Amino acid sequence: MSKPSPRENLHAAKATKQDEFYTQLSDIEKEMRHYTKHFKNKTVLCNCDDPKVSKFFHYFSHNFEKLKLKKLITTCYKNQDADLFSKHTSKVGAYLEYEGEKNGNRVPTAKQIGIHRLEGDGDFRSEECVNLLRQADIVVTNPPFSLFREYVEQLVTYKKKFLIIGNQNAITYKYIFKLLRENRLWLGASIHSGDREFGVPDHYPLNAASSRIDTRGNKFIRVKGVRWFTNLDYEERHEDLALYATYSPEKYPTYDNYDAIDVSKTKDIPADYYGPMGVPITFLDKYNPEQFEILGWTRGIDEFDAYPTKRYVNPKQVKPDGTESNGGKVNTGPTLLLKKKPSSTYYTADNADGYLVQLYMRIVIKQKG
Repeated sequence: MSKPSPRENLHAAKATKQDEFYTQLSDIEKEMRHYTKHFKNKTVLCNCDDPKVSKFFHYFSHNFEKLKLKKLITTCYKNQDADLFSKHTSKVGAYLEYEGEKNGNRVPTAKQIGIHRLEGDGDFRSEECVNLLRQADIVVTNPPFSLFREYVEQLVTYKKKFLIIGNQNAITYKYIFKLLRENRLWLGASIHSGDREFGVPDHYPLNAASSRIDTRGNKFIRVKGVRWFTNLDYEERHEDLALYATYSPEKYPTYDNYDAIDVSKTKDIPADYYGPMGVPITFLDKYNPEQFEILGWTRGIDEFDAYPTKRYVNPKQVKPDGTESNGGKVNTGPTLLLKKKPSSTYYTADNADGYLVQLYMRIVIKQKG
């Protein structure tokens, strides 16, 4: 039996609430260099962190003076003993406060870090953790994968600036996409493809294909589709995407159930076309809000403009082996369909001329100006 993929391992962790994925210091450093101007005289909160293993705490405590921070606060879930941060032996949480080193060597020491006991378990949704959130100007952390939407909603409710890491699939959440469309949230600067390595606790099983244990016994897995999500502005997101392709009806077919052309790769967006276009979600890695407008998506949400305009009578799903099943999703759902020769699963319908190929989620955009 083959081992599950890194993505499958991530979903398994989500299903079992194993949400402790420790972001690597190198990934934090690469992303943070785009935002240093935002942190002067600011209080930073890392509220989903285990300080003993958290690279977020390490980064901000060791760069406290360089970033000219006001205060660093880190909450620790279900721990109160400074020596037991990563053993989860206590039902009580703790939080750390750091206001810079006092010895002139710019290296934080244990004596300079205030360790305080929480009454509860340190859950970011608890009242005492929300009170810490109120003190913060910027939140930077790796929130639980299974609570990502709820976590972002809390940050927006309390009007916080943030830089957090999550899975690309969060783009498909209704609430997250709404923020993306309204330019209240966007993807970060440093990760646009590939996978990233995360540390995991000792008790996590390493049943992913891309996993390892280092010489000190620390466990790591690699996860695909990772992105930074933020509402901190940075220069690169305002750079125009260079467009080289030229539109032709033959190269860019129109959807059968929506008045837009299909662009299967971001690099193939035609420079001379100004109507609606369906693009893959990876387009958001290159999205410049001054260059493009997001009209909607193909997820069946009525308040977005890209809801399909056509329904089919008695649609049938036809599989490559020739078997058929009810294709009701085409009749009532958000799927965009193209008329072309099928290569895998496809649909046919009573009022359709030929086969209709079902596409993965598309974001519908158009050029400005």
